[in-house]
Amino acid sequence: MARRRDTGPPATGPSEKEVLWGLLSYLRESIAAKAEGVPEPHVRAAGVPSGTSLLGLISHLTQVERHWLLGATVRDWEATFHPDAQATAEEVLAAYRETTRQADEAIAECDDLAAPGPRAGRRTPSWRWTLAHMIEETGRHAGHADILRELVDGATGR
Repeated sequence: MARRRDTGPPATGPSEKEVLWGLLSYLRESIAAKAEGVPEPHVRAAGVPSGTSLLGLISHLTQVERHWLLGATVRDWEATFHPDAQATAEEVLAAYRETTRQADEAIAECDDLAAPGPRAGRRTPSWRWTLAHMIEETGRHAGHADILRELVDGATGR
């Protein structure tokens, strides 16, 4: 069993944006690390009765990032938990990392957290709300990934 000590929250800059962005980046890396190196079929195997898998969480969060930070429309949220069966784990992780890179570019351009965020739709929350929501969503699923990874091979910590 690979037991590591948890890595604490990151040091960030003093501004609200730097704190929110830093915490989001920390959680993104945490969840990606949970899926890295997990062999097939374990990375996509459901670890709980709901059908949630490590790769499914990465697939879902890719769509969450695209929706909330890049303005993409998602028509079926349940389907986002099921990665393409033809895609390798490395491809799904690469898509997540590319999406977060693009999202980081959008965040970098934000000069006013009170301004409407990039999400398309009837109600467009502020950038502040959007970043806080992304921290909540990613953190929630990072916790799920912690448990799923421990079930696969006993690995804990970040």
